[in-house]
Amino acid sequence: MKKVHNFNAGPSILPRIAIENTAKAVLDLNGIGMSILEISHRSKEFQAIIDEAIALFKEQLSIPAGYQVLFLGGGASMQFCMVPFNFFEKKAAYLETGVWAKKAIKEAKGFGDVNIVASSADKNFTYIPKGYTIPTDVDYFHITTNNTIYGSEIRYDMDSPVPLIADMSSDIFSRPVDVSKYALIYGGAQKNLGPAGATFVIVREDMLGKVTRKIPSMLDYRTHIAEGSMYNTPPCLPIYTILETLRWLKALGGVKVMEEMDKKKAQLLYDAMDNSNIFVGTVAKEDRSLMNICFVMKPEYAQLEEEFMNFSKANGMVGIKGHRSVGGFRASTYNALPIESVQALVDCMKEFEKTKA
Repeated sequence: MKKVHNFNAGPSILPRIAIENTAKAVLDLNGIGMSILEISHRSKEFQAIIDEAIALFKEQLSIPAGYQVLFLGGGASMQFCMVPFNFFEKKAAYLETGVWAKKAIKEAKGFGDVNIVASSADKNFTYIPKGYTIPTDVDYFHITTNNTIYGSEIRYDMDSPVPLIADMSSDIFSRPVDVSKYALIYGGAQKNLGPAGATFVIVREDMLGKVTRKIPSMLDYRTHIAEGSMYNTPPCLPIYTILETLRWLKALGGVKVMEEMDKKKAQLLYDAMDNSNIFVGTVAKEDRSLMNICFVMKPEYAQLEEEFMNFSKANGMVGIKGHRSVGGFRASTYNALPIESVQALVDCMKEFEKTKA
């Protein structure tokens, strides 16, 4: 197979062993004579898969009692409306840090008054707002912990006087999380967990059932808790790959080990950017993401952007083009990306710079 370095922002790189074991399961799941694609989600074989995936989720994040883990469809975008359906009674607060936060805010505004407590839109979302006060007269406070398009990240668990809800689509399992500080955590699987099609939800069960509105069955978290994520047919294949990824994570040593690995990868690339004569980062240094590293050419070298894109592609780099809304470059260094790929990108940048600067 051709050697490439996969920096795609999502769907993105997955652990090789998770891909290989999923491929085997597609042909024959554990020797039962059927594919994971065709077994019943009500079968004992699939029940064992989802049970182990939930158990590993709880183990690796040290999820305390009182929380439920769900696997749903619809992507994180579906959660943008499920959250207010289940938590929004009179007023909600949101932190605006990028495109996905804006989309979550748009959905919430259909339910009532939304307080945008702070925004980094004034500098094109290149920093995380600070010094704001979380209001106490709201039903919940929503944050997006990692901003895939702009490359900023909140890598700590804040104290909130109201229920805290977080979209952790692109940085889940990249650090230990104090789940007890959150009412709900959600995210799409297609960054650090598995293929597109599955959404994880971690919800504190006693926070539910407090709104007076009627919630459609499919949008009520209590429905899915009661049915063990199987009110309707769940995304079986993605859940299987999530299980394989969680097994891989545990074998590596868990989220603390993964965090150190992610820090080393990100530092390697950020150091290369900071010491470059032609490349420059786009995010405030204190808010730089470990998952999505964004950079551009310095103004005097801007005309070389396409040339570097072609040069990097010829050297096996895949997916480093920045999002269409911001341009430049973006290297997504998710958990499964080996540090060797980051080193290859750094070497590519340095080689290109030698001929231009």
